[in-house]
Amino acid sequence: MNWNEEAEAIMRERFGGDSLIALATAADNIPWVRGVNATYQDGYFYIITYDRSQKMEQIRKNPQVAISGDWFTCHGLAESLGWFRKEENREIAAKLWEAFSSWIENGHNDFDDENTIILRVKVTDRVLYFQGRRFEQ
Repeated sequence: MNWNEEAEAIMRERFGGDSLIALATAADNIPWVRGVNATYQDGYFYIITYDRSQKMEQIRKNPQVAISGDWFTCHGLAESLGWFRKEENREIAAKLWEAFSSWIENGHNDFDDENTIILRVKVTDRVLYFQGRRFEQ
């Protein structure tokens, strides 16, 4: 495996802000893919979502997911960190607020609703392409 600091720097550059990625889940051996806004930090993708969504129902049954983005694909383990405004989420919520600043206050999310949660995906294996090179972990 040739994952190194250069690959990690490319990940931060490509996905460290507001990034549109494809998030795949599975239910009853049927794949489901949807576009979501995410941000990457230190081996994790973070997503603001609604706990009662079909996506979260599928993740509760099977936390193994796949992500695809700009010349990147990975598998990961997804978990809810709970309500966006929960005290334990204060630090990551602030980072998400900054990363998603261009749209976070557009009324799409109700941050007073305890079902507005932070989804964290721990990357377990990945492939990244950059200038004809392949980084893999």
